Amino acid sequence: MHRLRFTATHEDRRMTHQPPPPPGFGPPPPQYGPPPPQYAAAPPPQYAPQAPPYAPPPPPYPAAPAPQPAPPGPEFMAVDKHNSVVVDASGVAFEVHDVSADFDWPEIRSIHYKASPNGKALMVAVVHLDGQVYEAAVDAKPRARLNEWFAQLAWVLGHYRPMG
Repeated sequence: MHRLRFTATHEDRRMTHQPPPPPGFGPPPPQYGPPPPQYAAAPPPQYAPQAPPYAPPPPPYPAAPAPQPAPPGPEFMAVDKHNSVVVDASGVAFEVHDVSADFDWPEIRSIHYKASPNGKALMVAVVHLDGQVYEAAVDAKPRARLNEWFAQLAWVLGHYRPMG
């Protein structure tokens, strides 16, 4: 077995020798000491009381008038467990499974209604001015209620939309 032997020369010993570590922390270097006297904070100047720099706020605007309720007129309402259709002076409102849509008269192009294919529900469609069609169906229980709804709906729509 070969043994390697390393012999340090005089130069090698000098390179590995290090001076002892300096003693503990001393005072901070001069760049971190207290500021020289010419930079010390000056006492705040004394001022006489002055008026605020801003003008007083303007008085609040008067409250906007509350929207006027639609004038009284005939109403139609068909409701079941999940859906509803309401027609009144303001327009037509649908609620289908907790999602509601309101259509004001000026944005309605036409309104259509009919019985569902099984004859158990009223189906109402609103055609919006942009051509979109919105529908709602309301179950009529008892079935005789469907004929009552047709008569009432025709009369109310005739009041608000005499030309169709």
